[in-house]
Amino acid sequence: MTTRRDAVHDTLRQSEGFRSAQDVYTEMRQHGAKIGLTTVYRALQALADHGQVDVLRNDDGESVYRACATGEHHHHLVCRRCGHTVEVAGPDVERWAETVGAEHGFTEVTHTVEVFGTCSSCSRPAGAG
Repeated sequence: MTTRRDAVHDTLRQSEGFRSAQDVYTEMRQHGAKIGLTTVYRALQALADHGQVDVLRNDDGESVYRACATGEHHHHLVCRRCGHTVEVAGPDVERWAETVGAEHGFTEVTHTVEVFGTCSSCSRPAGAG
């Protein structure tokens, strides 16, 4: 892995939620990194290609990235308000995807599942502690 890619990955590992390439770039520049936005995009794509970061599209259609907490296949629960993300296994989803693919003659089926909602912290009424 390149030094710049390592630096982008480190920035993501220090974040809890998903971040846009622009967010990563801005944070790195604020901390003195001499890196271009194009380099950040390339690094994020390479990290995604190697399964080191998760990628999803937010409501605006923008790709956002998060360092994977596990190397295993997983899905996400994502809070719409604060971006808090939990990695979850989905064995029922895995079986369903394989079954649906097979029913239609597909092989080598892959899938992505992201579940959006509101986390318990954001759901609490104001003033509740």
